[in-house]
Amino acid sequence: MGDTEPQTAGGKVLWHFTMSLDGFVAGPGHGMDWMAGISARPGLIEEYVETTGAVLGGRDGWDQFPDPGAIYGGAWKGPLFVLTHHPEDATPADGVTFLSCDPAEAVRIGLEAAGGKNLEVFSPTIGRQLLELGLIDEIDLHIAPVLLGEGIRLFDNPGGEPIRLHRLGEGDPTSVVNVRYRPVARS
Repeated sequence: MGDTEPQTAGGKVLWHFTMSLDGFVAGPGHGMDWMAGISARPGLIEEYVETTGAVLGGRDGWDQFPDPGAIYGGAWKGPLFVLTHHPEDATPADGVTFLSCDPAEAVRIGLEAAGGKNLEVFSPTIGRQLLELGLIDEIDLHIAPVLLGEGIRLFDNPGGEPIRLHRLGEGDPTSVVNVRYRPVARS
């Protein structure tokens, strides 16, 4: 199985992350330094820049990286919404709207602002809530060749029921995805 088909701008709610092989989307304290030295297929970032109309993130991530100009290396410009219980003490920034509403309302606002393009969800907590509400259209993951061992997981739902997914593209939608890596020798 090769790479997935290119992303399209279809007004989808897209839960989108680069994830370590062991399921973490950020290191401890939302650290992202683990992403240094990884690469993606040519044109991947441009694909998301073109298809993303708005971004919905969470307060913890915003507090760690309060720079909307850093999304996709600064190539993407658009409305960023940060869902928080305490918008009054958030660090303001141009192009950022702090929302204090339920996740479904945040999706409605974000999709409207996306103008027919995709609303990308950059929060594991919000993504889980939206998944439970049936509001995620696609989960788009880029698996990085690194094992973190700790940090912020993509999905935590202790005691919850498994959520079955169908792989997009050709072939059996229930088949596993095979990846093969070799440890890099430490110098």
